[in-house]
Amino acid sequence: MPPPKKRSARQRVLAQWRGVDLAPLEIARATSARRAGDVMPKVLADLRMDSRRAEAEVVKVWNSLIDPNITAHAQPAGLRKGTLFVTVDSSVWLSEIVRYRRKEILDRLQHSFGKNVVQKISYRVG
Repeated sequence: MPPPKKRSARQRVLAQWRGVDLAPLEIARATSARRAGDVMPKVLADLRMDSRRAEAEVVKVWNSLIDPNITAHAQPAGLRKGTLFVTVDSSVWLSEIVRYRRKEILDRLQHSFGKNVVQKISYRVG
C-alpha cells in the first residue's frame, strides 16, 4: 500500500466544512478492485493447495496401492516436505515393514505420485 499523500487545501477545507474527514473513504472507493482470476493463484500458493491435494491423494490411494496385509496394520498419518508419516499398530508389524517391505512400499508410492511428492517414509508405532 502506498504511503498516504498530503492533503490538498481543497480537501482540508471540505473536511472542515463537512465536519467529517471523508478522504479515507474516498480513497478506498477510488481503489480499483482486482479480478478473482488474478488473485487466486497467489492465494492457492499461500495455502499450499497442491501439496495438500497430494497428501489427500496418498491417503486415499494407500489401501489400493499397498498389500492388504500391510494396510490392515499401517495407515498414513500425513505428508510433510516429502516425508510420508505412517502409523503402525504394533512394534512387530513395524519391524516387518521396516525390514522387508519398506523399499517395496516406497517404490510403489514414488511410481504412482513421483519422487518429489514422496521422498521418504517415516514409520512409528501409534
